[in-house]
Amino acid sequence: MAQFISFIALLAAVVAGQSTDLTHFVLTSTGEGNGGNTFPGVSLPFGMVKLGPDVYTGRDSYSGTQLEGNITGFSMMHESGTGGAPKYGVVSQMPTLGNITNPLVDLNDTRSQPDVTSVGYYKSQLGSNISVEMSATSRAGIYQYTFPVGREANVIIDVSHVLPSYKGPGLTQRYLGGNITTTNIHYEGFGDYSNGWNHAPNWRIFFCGYFDSLANVRTFVGENSNSSLLKEYNAEASAISTSRLGAVFSFSTTTVTSRVGISFISSAQACRNVNDQIPTGATLSSVTTNAKKVWNDQVLSKVTTTETNLKNLQLLYSSMYFMHLLPSNRTGENPLWASEEPYYDDTFTTWDLFRCTFSLLHIFQPSMYEEYIRSLIDIFRFEGYMPDARSSNFNGATQGGSNSDNVLADAYVKGVRGKIDWTTGYAAMVKDAEVTPANNGDPRDPSSSTKEGRGALPDWHKYGYITPKYGRSVTRAVEYSANDFSLYQVAKGLGKTVEATKYKARSHNWRNHWSPNATALNFTGFLVPRSTDGFIKQDPLSCGGCYWGDAYYEALPWEYSFNAHHDITTLIALSGGPQKFIERLEATFMPNLNPTSRSAGFNNAIFNPGNEPSFTTPYLYHFVNRQDLSVKRSRFIAKSYYSPTPGGLPGNSDAGAMESWLLWNMLGLYPIVSQTTFLIGSPWFANTTISLAPTKSLTITTINSSETSAYVQSLKVNGKAWSQNWLTWDDIFANGGTMEFVMGTEPRNWTSGPSPPSPASEFRESEGPGVILGPTQVPMAPSDAEETKHKKKTVGRNIGLGMMGFALLALIGGLFVFWRFRRNATQKEHPNTNDEVMITKPKDHDTSTLGDETNSKNKDPRVTVAEIPPEVGS
Repeated sequence: MAQFISFIALLAAVVAGQSTDLTHFVLTSTGEGNGGNTFPGVSLPFGMVKLGPDVYTGRDSYSGTQLEGNITGFSMMHESGTGGAPKYGVVSQMPTLGNITNPLVDLNDTRSQPDVTSVGYYKSQLGSNISVEMSATSRAGIYQYTFPVGREANVIIDVSHVLPSYKGPGLTQRYLGGNITTTNIHYEGFGDYSNGWNHAPNWRIFFCGYFDSLANVRTFVGENSNSSLLKEYNAEASAISTSRLGAVFSFSTTTVTSRVGISFISSAQACRNVNDQIPTGATLSSVTTNAKKVWNDQVLSKVTTTETNLKNLQLLYSSMYFMHLLPSNRTGENPLWASEEPYYDDTFTTWDLFRCTFSLLHIFQPSMYEEYIRSLIDIFRFEGYMPDARSSNFNGATQGGSNSDNVLADAYVKGVRGKIDWTTGYAAMVKDAEVTPANNGDPRDPSSSTKEGRGALPDWHKYGYITPKYGRSVTRAVEYSANDFSLYQVAKGLGKTVEATKYKARSHNWRNHWSPNATALNFTGFLVPRSTDGFIKQDPLSCGGCYWGDAYYEALPWEYSFNAHHDITTLIALSGGPQKFIERLEATFMPNLNPTSRSAGFNNAIFNPGNEPSFTTPYLYHFVNRQDLSVKRSRFIAKSYYSPTPGGLPGNSDAGAMESWLLWNMLGLYPIVSQTTFLIGSPWFANTTISLAPTKSLTITTINSSETSAYVQSLKVNGKAWSQNWLTWDDIFANGGTMEFVMGTEPRNWTSGPSPPSPASEFRESEGPGVILGPTQVPMAPSDAEETKHKKKTVGRNIGLGMMGFALLALIGGLFVFWRFRRNATQKEHPNTNDEVMITKPKDHDTSTLGDETNSKNKDPRVTVAEIPPEVGS
C-alpha cells in the first residue's frame, strides 16, 4: 500500500510538471536476460566507469553479469548490450573470507539471492554471506562491503581479471602483464591487455584504490599469465610481472569501503580522478544520490509526459537510460595523441546505432552529439580513418559500410555546425569512399579489412558491385550506396558540384545487385550476390549463416531488399509498383512465412525485430501513402516484443539501438538517416514535451488516444493543418514546435499531401525494371553444381588433349629415332661419306647427257649436294 501511495504521489508530481525523481521509472535490469545483454551495474551517462559484477556460467558474459552463475569479481569497466564477444571486465575487486593460501584459486562465489539494481546503485548478496554494494561517478567507483562477524575479511585485487570469451575465432581477451604498489590502505598500478571483439592490440589501464580501514597486505605473482599456480606470495609492497599478479587486503573489521579510480594516462591521474569525484569522506549514499541527480538533470528530464500507465513510463525512461550508457566520454583520457578536441571511445557499434540512435542523441544531447562528431573527425585526423566501431582506443570491427559517413551527413543536413571542422569531416568521408584500408587479417573475414573503412572498394570502384570475393558482399553494396549518398549530401552542401554528381551516381550501385528474376512467395525482384559471370542464384528467404563470410549480414535477402531508403522510389518501381510494394511489405510481417529459425521468437515472420537491418521497414508504407499500415505494424512490434523486464528486448540492446527504436515509436516519429525527413507515426501519450534547449521544446499532444485508438485522423503542426505523413527537422526541431494529433480506432486517409522525399531517385515508382536496369540483362552465373560439372568437363578435356599431345610427341619421337637409325645405318654402309649426301649413278641410265666429266676415269662417281642441279635437288 505504501508503494502504491508513493507511486501515485510520483505520478502527481509528473503530471503537475514538478521537479521529481524520474529514476524510479528506470528498471536497470531491463534487457539483462534473453540475449539483451544490457549492463545492469552503475554508470553515469557516457561514463568511463561502468561498475558491476562479472559472472561465470561457461558462456560469454557480454556485459559482465548474467542472471545466473557465480560471481568472479566486481570490475570497473564494461560495455552494454553487445554481442560478438565480451570486452573489459578489468580493474576488479573480489571479497572473500578466511585465510587465503592461494588468491588465484577458487576466486568466485555464489549468490544467495537475486542482485538488486537501480539507477546509481547495485547490490550483490553472496553465498558466503558477504554483502557488496556499489555506486559510481564518471571515472571512479565506490564499494561497500559488509562481512559476517567472526571471519577474516579479505578483498583480492587480481590485475589479470578480464571477461573471457568461450567462442571463436580468437576473440577472447588476453592479460599481458602489469604492476601493483601497495600500502596498508592504498594500491595503484596498471594492467596491460589485448584482443576482444575488435581484435585490439595492447592497451593499458591505470588504477588507484583506497580503503577506509587498515589492512594486512600481501602481493602475489603467478607462474604465468593464465594459470592458478603461485610463484610468489609475500609481504612485498609491490609486484611487476607479465604473469598474473595482484594483492590481498585482509581486514579485522566487518565493514569496509573502497574508492577506486581509473585512467588511461597514469596511475597519478587515476588517483586524481577518484579524489576529485569521490573524495575522502564520501559515502555510498552520497555517491548514489549524485548519480540519480545527474541522470535526472542530464537525461530523464528531457522528456516529460502526463502519462499515468506505469509500464509505459518504465519503458520510456528505461529506454532513455540504456541509450545513454555508450559511447564513453574519455575527453582528457586519450593516451594516443594530444588534442584540444573531445574524445569518445566504446562505440559498439556505429552499424547498430546510425539508423536511429544518433539522431535521437542529436535531440536529447546536442552538445554531446557535436562533441562526438568532432571526436570522429579527430580520430581520422590522427589515425587515418573514422571508426565504425571502437573500444580500448582501437578501431573495429566494421560490419558493413563506413557508416560514420551517415552520422556526419545526418548532422550536416540538419544544420549542425558549431565547432565542427566540416572541411576535415568531408575529407574523412572521401577517404572512406576512395582509399581501401589495409587488410587486418580478421579470421572472421580474411577477405579485407574489418578494422575501418570500406574493405571491398576495389570491386566497388571497378565493377559498381561487390563480388563474393569479399564477405558480406550484398550487405556492403547496400550500405556503400547509402554511404555514397551521404557523401553526395555533404558535397552538395559544400558546393562541390562535380563530386556531388559522382557520389549520387555511385549511390545507385545497389541496383547492380537487383535481379529482376529472383523470386520468393510469388514476388519477383530481389538483391542477390553477383560475380563477374552474372547474378548468383539465391533464395531470398535464406542468408546461410548470415555472418561475416556470407553475402548477407544478420538479415535475409528479403529484408535487405527494402534498404535503399535514399532511392526508395526506384526500389518501389523495381518491386512492381506501389500496390506490389504494399503486398510485399505485408508478407514481411505475416506469421510462418520464414522457413529459417531466425524468427522463431517472432511468429516465424520474415521481419526480425532483433536485428537492425529491418529497423526502418515497418515505416516504409509511408512512401506508398499507407501511413496507417506503418502505425499498425510498428505498434504491434513495440507492444509485442518490448517490456520493462529482464527479458524485455527482442535482441541485443546493441548499446541502446533497440531502445532508441522503441523511443521513436513512443514519440510518434521516425528518422530517415542522412536526410532531414521524419516520418509521422502514432504517439503513445496524451501530452509529451521534449526539451530541445533552455528556451525551446517540442510538445506532442493527442486527443482520443488509447491502446485501441491509435490511428491518426488529423494533425496540426505548429497550429496549421498538416496533410502529409512526414515533416522535416526545421518544421519541429530547429526552433521547437507543436504537433496536435486527433486519433481514432479506424484508419483514415488524412495524408493527401506529397510522399516523403526520395532524393537519389530519377525514376517514377511506376517505371519498369527494363527502363531502370537497362535493356541488357545480366546473365545468371553458373551454379555450384554447374560450375563443378564444367570443371570436371574441363579437366576431362584437358586430360584428353594432354594424352593426344603425348601420343603426338611419342609419334614424332619415334619417327626421329627411326630417321636416326636409318642415317646411322647409311653412314656405316658408306663410311667415307662424312656429311655429304651421295647420289649413285643408275646402272641403265644414259649418261651421255652428263658430259665428259661423267665418263672421266679420274672423277669420283658421287657428287655433293652443292653439285646437284636444281631439278635434282628439288
